[in-house]
Amino acid sequence: MNKRSGIQISIKDIENIRAFRGITEESKNEILNIAKARLFERDETLFFEKDQINKFYGILSGKVSLARYSGWGQKRIFFLLGEGELINEVVFDELPVSVMCEIFDDAVIVEFKKEEFLKVMEKDFSLTLNIMSSIGKKQRRLYRQLKNTVPIKMDKKLAAKLWKLSRDYGISKGEWILIDLKITVTYLSYMLGSSRETISRAMKVLLNEGVIKWDGKKLLVHEESLLKYYRD
Repeated sequence: MNKRSGIQISIKDIENIRAFRGITEESKNEILNIAKARLFERDETLFFEKDQINKFYGILSGKVSLARYSGWGQKRIFFLLGEGELINEVVFDELPVSVMCEIFDDAVIVEFKKEEFLKVMEKDFSLTLNIMSSIGKKQRRLYRQLKNTVPIKMDKKLAAKLWKLSRDYGISKGEWILIDLKITVTYLSYMLGSSRETISRAMKVLLNEGVIKWDGKKLLVHEESLLKYYRD
């Protein structure tokens, strides 16, 4: 694996992790003392499904995806996580991980030994609440994904997914929103649990409706029209 370790980080880097905001200065310093940061390149794997790991990870920069393969070898992406987010809060349940984590964009990942991090949590209830809140947020996102598994047309499912990506990673370009991701039809098929061919057909429908458009390799969406298309 090609990665560089020994990256120096500061209290400001620790505060950039959303779950570490609002905690005591003592906790921030303790977290900094046990933290190790590493640079990972796109398409590297941080951990695999069913790995037994004793480390807790956060994202200082870049993006990662959490995914798993079905019994038929079909890949499904559940989360795309970015700067300031935690990756594997469920490490505290002592069980093997149920998903794999892949690097989506070159990323600096901060890691902590689970036992050392738990000692910090024991002394700062605000930190514990923040970790619980982060877990709850992921649960709510999973519930929304389950809601979207009801039988609706793929073009509407795709419209909903692109709208969410535009909200999370969008850059305003006048009336249009640029989704600031290196996104492909194949990657969208992993996110929606469908074939590449099906997603390509759905993309053509949305392009013909004028609610999305390509600018080179970047995808732009008209948020209001896209949301209306999904709801109609």
